[in-house]
Order: sequence, then C-alpha cells, then structure tokens
Amino acid sequence: MELLEYAIVGGILYGVFFSLVGIGLNLIFGVMRIINLAHGQFIVLGGYVAWLVSRHFGFNPLWSIPLSVAGAIVVGWPLYAAVVPRLQRSDDPEMLSFILFFGIGQMIEALTGMAFGADQRSLPSEALGSGNIGVLGQQFPDSWWIAAAVSVSCILALYGYFSHTRLGYATRAIMADRDEALATGISVDRVSAIAFVAGLALAGIAGMFVPYLLGSVSPDLGGELTTTSFAIVIIGSLGNPLGTVIGGLVFGLGTMLMQTYYSSWSNVVPYALLLIIVLIRPSGLLGKEARHA
Repeated sequence: MELLEYAIVGGILYGVFFSLVGIGLNLIFGVMRIINLAHGQFIVLGGYVAWLVSRHFGFNPLWSIPLSVAGAIVVGWPLYAAVVPRLQRSDDPEMLSFILFFGIGQMIEALTGMAFGADQRSLPSEALGSGNIGVLGQQFPDSWWIAAAVSVSCILALYGYFSHTRLGYATRAIMADRDEALATGISVDRVSAIAFVAGLALAGIAGMFVPYLLGSVSPDLGGELTTTSFAIVIIGSLGNPLGTVIGGLVFGLGTMLMQTYYSSWSNVVPYALLLIIVLIRPSGLLGKEARHA
C-alpha cells in the first residue's frame, strides 16, 4: 500500500510538471497548426538558462523564469515573423513546419553543445529547498513541489487567459476556425504571434525544472523531450492545450507506477500509452468527440 501511495502522489507531481512540458507545444499547434519539432530544444535552453543563473551568477534558479519569458519574446517574435507567415501561405504548412522546425531544433542542439559542451549539467538540490514535504506518509523533495506549484500556476494563467481576456477569446476563435476568425475582423497574425511566444515561454519555464525532475540537462535531451511532449499532447488531445493537463497526469501516473513496480519497463510508458489511446480513441481523451458528447 505504501508503494502505491508513493506512486500516486509522485505520479501526480510528475504529471503536473509534464503537463507544463507539453502545453506550449499544443498551444502552438492549436492556434497555428504548426508542428514545433524544436520544442524539446527550447525546453533544454530553459534548463541552461537556469544553470547559468545558478552556477555562473550565483542566483536562485527561479530567477531564470522571467529571463526565459524575456528570451522567448526576444527570440520568438522575430522567429515567428520570419517563419510562420510563410509556412501558413504554403500548400502543406503542417508538413513544411515539421521539416523546418526539425532543422531549427538540430541547430539549437548543435549550438548548445558548442556553448556548454556535451556533459550533463545539474543544479544544486538545496537551491529550491533541502528538505522534503510529506503527503500520505510519502516524502518528496521540495523541488518537486515547487515545480508542481509553478506548473499549476502557469496552467491556471493560461486557463484565465483563454476564459477571461479578449485576446484569449480571439485565440479560441482562431483555434476553432482560423478563416472564420479572420473574416470577423480578428487580428489573426497578432494573436498567433502572441500564442507562439507564449508557447516558447512555457517551454523555457518547464526547462528550469528539468535538472530537478530528470536529474540533469544536456544538449541531446531535446529530442527525447519533444517525443515525450508529443505523446502527452496526443493522449490529451492534439490542438486542445488544456487537454494536455490530462495527458500529463496520465503520463506521470503511468510512469511512476511502472518505475515503482516494474522499473525496467518505465521508459516504454509514453509509447505504450500513446498506442493504446490512439487505438481506442484517436482524437485523444479530450478530443472533439468527448467535448461534444
């Protein structure tokens, strides 16, 4: 029973974090129908920003969060202007974005390797608290709880944006029907640019906690994070950012249960879950069929 309680509590913490890992990818796809294969590399960049803030400048790594947001604006806005409008004018923007962002991801991976080397980088565990917090008699590091709290805050902020702001209403309209939103006078390009920057910012914030939840950050971690993010997004519902929360929780609970009882099989979890969900419900757990039921 204690093992099960450990797996459930740990799985929820892990899953909430991975909801944040995948939600930026789903936001960009939902608004622009662009497949950002560089998503994992942007998460890795967030991890390196946290490493620089902590190891090089001696500040608490949480200061990397506003820096990651600022970096997303500085990098994301011109990247959007240079790439996205051209993609959306093409005959097959999804496939073209698949190829283009794969190249961008490989370039980011090469540049981070040149800048930081191939070695794995970790952050001091005491930077986010040296103790443990217990629930149901199970102890987990402070860093896991802080990661979960920040993840929940970001998810709630995104929900508030969608539900209580004019830009959020416009974003939802574009996600529902881009052409119709354009016909009603919505500034589709401006709203899409904001969503693109927000997606990169969420990836950078998630990257700050990668050294704590996954042990370290390295240039070659980006591909794995992209694959995991896709699995989480598809489990929840591709094109429904808030559905990523469900996907993240399913992934987190499944992974922790496997690590607890069958640790040698834990790496198979995202792919097994992905196969099961696609076979049973191709639209994802919160796909259109579920939303219209």
